[in-house]
Amino acid sequence: MSQKSVKVVVAGGFGTGKTTLVGSVSEIPPLTTEEVLTQASVGVDDVTGIEDKTSTTVALDFGRITINADTVMYLFGTPGQDRFWYMWDELSVGAVGAIVLIDTRRLSTSFAAIDYFERRGMPFVTAVNLFYGECPYDEDEIREALKLDSAVPLLWCDARDRSSSKRALIGLVQHALARLS
Repeated sequence: MSQKSVKVVVAGGFGTGKTTLVGSVSEIPPLTTEEVLTQASVGVDDVTGIEDKTSTTVALDFGRITINADTVMYLFGTPGQDRFWYMWDELSVGAVGAIVLIDTRRLSTSFAAIDYFERRGMPFVTAVNLFYGECPYDEDEIREALKLDSAVPLLWCDARDRSSSKRALIGLVQHALARLS
């Protein structure tokens, strides 16, 4: 019997925690394409609220999780800046769905990712990344601000925490399976 694979995309705006989530949950050292933010990005990349950010994904992040002897999940993290969005189409091919990470300090960075998966009809969940362990907004406020359809799950996670990231992945798989039936 051959091994089955499941592909999941981890998406979101610049600095929302995609690389962190892939790294926290991957059973292998994740492949990253992180590059140092340089002076050339000043005026191009908005680091408001994330002034301490020193690197960024320029192509993809890749991780792996063995579900059982027959099934492996492959995680593909997207780059967050719009100049690298051409990668999203390739990374999304064959994916069962996506997690869109949300940073409530910078909600506007999430609009394009949500629009991307809505337009393609791909199952996705939104996951509020609990930076510093808290969120000043409740679910209704976030849904309203993002104009999020009620059918799209809104989850809470800490991308630094393996078990929290796993719960977000489980939520995505459950949502994708529910959409099939």
